[in-house]
Amino acid sequence: FFNQGQVCTASSRVFVHENVHDEFVRKLVEATKKRVQGNPFSADVQMGPQVSEEQFNTVYGYIKKGKAEGANCVVGGKKAHSKGYFIQPTVFTNVTDDMTIAREEIFGPVMSVMSYKTMDEVIRRANDSCYGLAAGIFTKDINTASRYLDDVKAGTVWVNTYNSFDS
Repeated sequence: FFNQGQVCTASSRVFVHENVHDEFVRKLVEATKKRVQGNPFSADVQMGPQVSEEQFNTVYGYIKKGKAEGANCVVGGKKAHSKGYFIQPTVFTNVTDDMTIAREEIFGPVMSVMSYKTMDEVIRRANDSCYGLAAGIFTKDINTASRYLDDVKAGTVWVNTYNSFDS
């Protein structure tokens, strides 16, 4: 949800191994509910508004489309404040690769969590996108990380971190 999802490297598709998927989603939902929205210049705020009414409407349209196509909205999915262009950070499960929210760049605080079984599967699915600016993997296995680095087609691939840049 970095920068309200308004960043080209947003982690909008998150692939999680089926063995840890449910626990990951449970913890993600808990953490998402605790995110503080408001004035982005306040130290205690983690998320500000969308940049414009147009962007708000676009993102909200994707959320409605995700629900209409059968994805399960497990947290968020609504306007967050009565004033401004705030959208609750939103997490979907039961997302298939052919759904709009998995195929298009939303540019908002919307995350699709999708399970996978094998490394071959997740690499194929990660590469099945016209986008590819960034990707990341979290693993304890250096061989898994190395294979992912070699096989995923992305301009930047992070290992055990995400959206980390040198300053």
